[in-house]
Amino acid sequence: MTEPLEIGKTLIKPGSRVKLELPAARLYTDTEISIPVEVINARKPGPAVFISAAVHGDELNGIEIIRRLLTMKSFRLSKGTIIAVPIVNVYGMLNQSRYMPDRRDLNRSFPGSAKGSLTGRLAHLFLSEIVSKCQYGIDLHTGAIHRSNFPQVRANLNDDETMQLARTFGVPVVLNADIREGSLREAAASKGCKVLLYEAGQALRFDELSIRAGLKGVLNVLSHLGMIRKRKPSKTVEPFVSNHSFWVRATSSGTVTDRKRLGDHVNKGDVLAEICSPIGSAVDILKAPNSGVIIGKQNIPLVQEGDAMYHIADFETPSQVAEHIEQLQDDLLPQSDNNIVSQDL
Repeated sequence: MTEPLEIGKTLIKPGSRVKLELPAARLYTDTEISIPVEVINARKPGPAVFISAAVHGDELNGIEIIRRLLTMKSFRLSKGTIIAVPIVNVYGMLNQSRYMPDRRDLNRSFPGSAKGSLTGRLAHLFLSEIVSKCQYGIDLHTGAIHRSNFPQVRANLNDDETMQLARTFGVPVVLNADIREGSLREAAASKGCKVLLYEAGQALRFDELSIRAGLKGVLNVLSHLGMIRKRKPSKTVEPFVSNHSFWVRATSSGTVTDRKRLGDHVNKGDVLAEICSPIGSAVDILKAPNSGVIIGKQNIPLVQEGDAMYHIADFETPSQVAEHIEQLQDDLLPQSDNNIVSQDL
């Protein structure tokens, strides 16, 4: 039998499912702010996995992924423990902002301190009460405001087990991403917790493809770890690993007409966009400096010189990656499917 788990002052016994509020801090209105947490602690021992979203408060897709996971009628945990935290940065979500009220980025503030800034205290709380109790984690993100990411997993692929988990997640694009100083991934690694970072969609928007791909990926990982029953075989998504990616920046300012979409394969020299002055005269043609696949792009049709516009990843076979991306879109979001109600995948 699993051991009882304590989070905050709440004891979660084996074989139980508990919703709790983890006190964070008080607002200056004397209103207490808490982090919502749901814990499923199976009777049989197994891995402990945290699933988190909204570390950046305006990144909403992950909140919906966790909601759908927890409300699936067919979802049963056979062993181990899941700690689901749909909203880590509760302050940012309330303000529809990426950042904390003190303008700090929570995902650059780990491990934090119990006596530090507001952001540092929240980072310390999440790390000590949630992450430190887990061997694995899945952290759900989106692109920034006005920027979209195609569903992708970022992880330390130099670790064999993390590489296997990233492949198991089941999206076509896997990036070998360096661990940034102050990030949740860095702090988790110091606690012996292996983390996958899922990036998909854009801030302040629900994107159905990103949500469905993320939910399916979470279930794939839990199945691989033996925590839920093995899933029925489905179409296998062969992931492609990229060890390098780069942003193409605007070479002038103006309005943008896109010529390439998210997920497109581009060759060196292909036209990505036209940047024009507001009065209509052509200003510049933006071209791809190298071949690759577009895994992220700016959506707003306005740019200043130097703005990051297209995120392109290098692959050995970029055309095959683009084909798999198209296949994922067809499988998870067919053209005939106008029903975006939560479904068991």
